[in-house]
Amino acid sequence: MKKTSTVMLAAACALLGACVAPTSATAPVAKYGWLAVSANDNKAVLVNGNLTVLPNPAPDTVAVIDMRGAAPRLIAEIEAPATVVGPPLSVAVAADESIALVTAGKRALNESLLSDSVLSVIDLQATPPRVVQTAYVGAGAAGVSINKQGTLALVANRDEGTVSVLRVKGKSVEPLAKLALGNDKSGPSHVAITSDGATAFVTRDGDNRISVFAIKGEEVTYTKRDLYAGTKPYALDICNPGDIGVVGNVGNGTGDEDTISVIDVKANPPRIIDTISVGQSTEGIACSPDGRYVAVTAMSGSNKASTSPFYRAKGRVVVFRIDGKRLVKHGEADVGNWSQGAAFSPDGRTLLVQNMVQKDIQVFAVDERGVRDTGQRIPLKAGGAGLRTAVQ
Repeated sequence: MKKTSTVMLAAACALLGACVAPTSATAPVAKYGWLAVSANDNKAVLVNGNLTVLPNPAPDTVAVIDMRGAAPRLIAEIEAPATVVGPPLSVAVAADESIALVTAGKRALNESLLSDSVLSVIDLQATPPRVVQTAYVGAGAAGVSINKQGTLALVANRDEGTVSVLRVKGKSVEPLAKLALGNDKSGPSHVAITSDGATAFVTRDGDNRISVFAIKGEEVTYTKRDLYAGTKPYALDICNPGDIGVVGNVGNGTGDEDTISVIDVKANPPRIIDTISVGQSTEGIACSPDGRYVAVTAMSGSNKASTSPFYRAKGRVVVFRIDGKRLVKHGEADVGNWSQGAAFSPDGRTLLVQNMVQKDIQVFAVDERGVRDTGQRIPLKAGGAGLRTAVQ
């Protein structure tokens, strides 16, 4: 009976092309990383290519999506401050999925956006998840990361040219220090921490560089080493097993093809080793936790006025295969408009992309053949602005 069942299963798999043959050494299923946390902005909309602030907007939200099972599903959406201004890495999820940190560097007042410094701590283990602490970091709080050890968080403060250092203890944070990066025009946008917790990279879209920080315990220092990747480095992720980082150079928004650059993280000192054209306005960057893929969201003109010569009705998500320390294009697919963050499931087979205009999350399948739109959409109560899963 067992032999017959195995043969029947193999035949069905061959017919459908959708199964993986059983092996005696099946890869272990990741315990964490199946929850994606989406920060969603209700203040800002896109009107004919222009960011417009709504009068009396509904509250911003944070959504939690479970990627286990046959299809990802929304399991909770709560009210919490968020913003689409800044890279879509305004969310950090602890390695054990106990908490998420969400920054909100802008708030609405009289149909204008003002600088803010809010960081919300969200208990992901509560039912439903809830905000358990509101901390204040720096003006224009944007990209945020928690180290894999779950003891330290760093926040890039775009409007004051600083990086905030926070102690993480259980389900609370404590601001410890701020590190200055020249002046408030440097525009620190995101900070990514290596898996060993010893190094961080800070993108600076204001003065076109990436700064290298050294971390020892709770002591964080600017090494004075800067990397020069391209115009306005913005989003950045570090790919397992920590050999490379990938940074998106968002460009000036003038219709030029923009780029991503590869950082050799383990070189001494770290350095840029490659740059690849992707499309207009590279926005989100996400490495798959299994270290096989990198996804890049490019607005591709979908955020421009319809009369612009650079307008395109849809954006793109481009997926690259990691080959050692190089990236090889694996596939691409259309997304919505003004699309922001991306996030992979732990096995690298499911990819989520936020569509700010459509107020939904688009679900893609990734396999050896490329990337495919599954047709599934997860509706949100606000426009998706930041998206992350747990650090692996």
